Amino acid sequence: MKPAPRWLLKTFAAAALLLLLWQGWYVGWVVWWRYVDPGQTSFMVMRLDALREKNPKAKLQQRWVPYERISVQLKRAVVAAEDDKFIDHEGFDWEGIQKALEKNQRKGKVVAGGSTISQQLAKNLFLSSDKTPWRKAQEAIITVWLELLWDKRRILEVYLNVVEWGDGVFGAEAAANRYFGNSASQLSAVQAARLAVMLPAPRRFERNPNSEYLNRRTQLILARMHYSAVP
Repeated sequence: MKPAPRWLLKTFAAAALLLLLWQGWYVGWVVWWRYVDPGQTSFMVMRLDALREKNPKAKLQQRWVPYERISVQLKRAVVAAEDDKFIDHEGFDWEGIQKALEKNQRKGKVVAGGSTISQQLAKNLFLSSDKTPWRKAQEAIITVWLELLWDKRRILEVYLNVVEWGDGVFGAEAAANRYFGNSASQLSAVQAARLAVMLPAPRRFERNPNSEYLNRRTQLILARMHYSAVP
């Protein structure tokens, strides 16, 4: 058996080096954002570009607030609604992923994702919303780095400050002001639960914030959030 041509070995080596450098770029930002609050995320940039196609002067609504100035009610509500095993898992809820796959198979389409808060944050910080295998693989790699290099408090703090809560509305402070006219620190249990149930589709739900579905789901989260463990 002939050895592989030298040019082929060099090509593989160059590709491996590029891959390592590319992943190192992600790791560098994860380390930086452990100590420095992110500005605009990849998802924010994408949404702002979309808004400016309609209105060139469009701006995002977002104001960073530290973890201790976010209502514990909102923290509990978001964990209850989005990732009730957040404290215990290491980035992936395998049981939740399995249940989501089974539900999607029964429905014949994608109706559930099973993504944890850590996975959602990885996507929002760096990636697009494309549902491609490459994007999901990269999301998983970044999730591992987030879980290794950040603690749960930092993950939840950043998530609550960058997650989308409406058309051009990002973060808990902007959401509290937009929907209730107060700050993230002053949210009541009911207000927190209502914000939490909007997260899967905030731009759709903000058009009908008092729908029967949202009202029913809010009551369900209210009953569950008292049991949610948060950092």
